[in-house]
Amino acid sequence: MTTNATAPKTLGKVRPHQTQNEALVFEKSSPGKRAYKMPPLDVPAVDAAALLGDAHRKTPGLLPELSEIEIIRHFTRLSTWNYAIDLGMYPLGSCTMKYNPRVNEAVARIEGLAEAHPYRPDSLAQGILDVIDLLQRCLIEITGMDAITLQPAAGAHGEFTGILLVRAWHESQGNARRKILIPDSAHGTNPATAAICGYTVENLKSNSEGGIDLEALTRQVDEETAALMLTNPSTIGVFESQIHKIADILHAKGALLYMDGANMNALVGKARPGDFGVDVMHLNLHKTFSTPHGGGGPGSGPVACKAFLEPFLPTPVLCKTGNREQGTGNRDQGTGNRQGLGTEGPGTAGQLHWIYDRPQSVGRVRAFYGNTGMFIRALAYILANGPDGLRQTTEDAVLNANYIRAKLEDLYELPYKTASMHEVVFSDKRQAAKGVKTGDIAKRLIDYGFHPYTVSFPMIVHGALMIEPTESESLEELDLFIEAMRAIAREVDETPDLVKTAPHSTRVSRLDEVQAARKPILRWRPTE
Repeated sequence: MTTNATAPKTLGKVRPHQTQNEALVFEKSSPGKRAYKMPPLDVPAVDAAALLGDAHRKTPGLLPELSEIEIIRHFTRLSTWNYAIDLGMYPLGSCTMKYNPRVNEAVARIEGLAEAHPYRPDSLAQGILDVIDLLQRCLIEITGMDAITLQPAAGAHGEFTGILLVRAWHESQGNARRKILIPDSAHGTNPATAAICGYTVENLKSNSEGGIDLEALTRQVDEETAALMLTNPSTIGVFESQIHKIADILHAKGALLYMDGANMNALVGKARPGDFGVDVMHLNLHKTFSTPHGGGGPGSGPVACKAFLEPFLPTPVLCKTGNREQGTGNRDQGTGNRQGLGTEGPGTAGQLHWIYDRPQSVGRVRAFYGNTGMFIRALAYILANGPDGLRQTTEDAVLNANYIRAKLEDLYELPYKTASMHEVVFSDKRQAAKGVKTGDIAKRLIDYGFHPYTVSFPMIVHGALMIEPTESESLEELDLFIEAMRAIAREVDETPDLVKTAPHSTRVSRLDEVQAARKPILRWRPTE
């Protein structure tokens, strides 16, 4: 429990939990208890051993035995220990943990959409194919690109798909090339993606403003460079103001510009990557377009590209029978004919269907076209907001981040003075002088009722505190967060050990994170 000595000095948000102890459900078990009563058997009894053979258990499974009220209270209490977006903000930078509107969930459960099996015949799937088609068109317009695939399962999977497109195009030109340039501010998945796709990785140093050093880029780009993988805005929340020049330098050498679109929450409705020289990029529906996020999925990482990369998109691609203007999901440039989709496919004229005959395609990157449930939710979000609403979302996200920056930069070191976009990155330099690191501050923030920010990333900022409030947060919530961060800064000055030993209000005190990672205990075992 929180004590007076360790309680936060400002209690606008956090309170001690009413139940700090809870036994495991197995430990609460008592023989003979049950939460159900089955009716008498009204069919002939079957010999389970004869029916199941070797699969029949010789002894019953060790399952907990509890009453209904014990089960309900147990899991209800456990649920209150989980931090969730319904309880408060997730200030995780680079992840855009925005609120998932409940209307998205309602739409995804509409009869017909919720039951749309991915392998039903095209003639019986026109409704869900129309959802996919409309989402593709929306994302193409938002990004300013020419074509798109929704197949990738997440952002890193989208990176993989995008770099496969880059490689396939270079191979079609007679040279797959050897290396990919990656800035030191990149997401960690970028170099992994490049390596998996068979490229060597060459690091590109950032300049004093946290952006691309044009002189270094000019020196490093050569005829062996396949692409530059660039996050824009970058992982320190800075927009690459020289993005047109970056694209020109790459294109002059025959290299491509790949954009990691994880931070599109700062651009939607304001700027389109296709308009400032990007050749291929991925999006995160679970970041920018409010589909569920976390817990390993479900995710979605669409990849958008310019027309010259279109023939290499994963199969299948969506097309409309008899449509001579375009393959579905492509901009109105006649690309349906150029990419070899054909205009006369199976089915009734005007119907949507999948095309599999794509000679230059990189092939499937997933079993089916993508995560259909996420498509429905993302489209619901886009249509609910509309162009003006999406633009306002971006403006609010940037405003919120800069509000936090303005309220905290007198207490926390700001390593880059460049204007912030949707997130702000501080460092623990001032607090480290008292022996308090970014991880300590993050754990103390738990005592104030907030999920920690992103710790120690990006790597180019030593002791980074990466904060992204998103557009979801009200002024009241932002002020509570700012108040907590300022209070922690005062605690570092006055009682640093209090912060170094945090958290104090959780059921479990500070864990040995190394042991937890190396020797996790993932199951309950009965005593002998």
